[in-house]
Amino acid sequence: MREVIHEDSSEVVEKVKVKEPVKTDKSVEMTIEDLPGVGSATAEKLKEVGYDDLMSIAVASPSELMEGAAIGDNVAKRIIQVARKNLDIGFESGIELLKKRDTVQRISTGSENFNELLGGGIETGSITECYGAYGSGKTALAHQLVCSVQGIENEKDPVVVWIDTEGTLRPERVKQIAELNDLDVDTSLNSLRAVRAFNSDHQMLLAEKVEDLIKKDGLNVRLVIVDSLMSHFRSEFIGRGTLADRQQKLNKHMHVLLKLAKNNNIAVYITNQVMSKPDTFFGDPTVAIGGNIVAHASTTRVYLRRGKKGSRVAKLVDSPCLPDGESMFFVTDKGLRDE
Repeated sequence: MREVIHEDSSEVVEKVKVKEPVKTDKSVEMTIEDLPGVGSATAEKLKEVGYDDLMSIAVASPSELMEGAAIGDNVAKRIIQVARKNLDIGFESGIELLKKRDTVQRISTGSENFNELLGGGIETGSITECYGAYGSGKTALAHQLVCSVQGIENEKDPVVVWIDTEGTLRPERVKQIAELNDLDVDTSLNSLRAVRAFNSDHQMLLAEKVEDLIKKDGLNVRLVIVDSLMSHFRSEFIGRGTLADRQQKLNKHMHVLLKLAKNNNIAVYITNQVMSKPDTFFGDPTVAIGGNIVAHASTTRVYLRRGKKGSRVAKLVDSPCLPDGESMFFVTDKGLRDE
């Protein structure tokens, strides 16, 4: 038998109002596992290669997902399409962008002149490239930055990752700089995570694995050093016939580093080798190798050269907001200094 309940009409209206559905933010509710065709196994594969949220999937290409998670082309396209629909990818105002710039940090070069040239030091969230001949101070700056990371304000246990392609890292140099600047030696050395890259594929893999140090190991990585960027690429790809393959591979490597910097507000410092252009009749014939691929991916580019009386000269070649200029510094026992 059906039970009939008599209610006052005003009470019914009030109940209807309460039962109205509440709109929710899909981007908050939805997870990777909710995407079509993504089970627990596929989700785990995606997370292992860095696709651990909707944003990372929405901005990825189908080929990247196919390669990383071993899924089909149609599935990859469908996953990306749904991720984009359920994610609010909108434009931001200038005020919002300016607030985000407040999170950018600067790592000191040790030289006040050099810092001023760079607007305060090596910037996080971007790639800074220093290129120059041997002995121009590229690796000396890298050793200085390992110690300078400890000076970043409001950072607990900052970590430096050094991908060494030429065997130039010297922990005793880090110890020397720390001791002469009254820094805790054990802290400076323990903050360093170094690894030797033996070929270009190994180098690229190591750059991708930095994400694991951040997300799986929970390390507060603030600086990634690649010294030097082009050493293996230059030796493995010989002749103009291999140039296209080299540049395509290099382009992927640079985008991994740039994505790493942007997503985690990390400073990426890369050193680069140079060559001499024989058709240059006036001015300095020295140019960085790597072509436009490296030039466009690097946010800030600095040319280092030897100066007079043992000095080094840093020339700001490219920056999105800073004027061209030069500064002089010295490589001393205490690190980079103005005198």
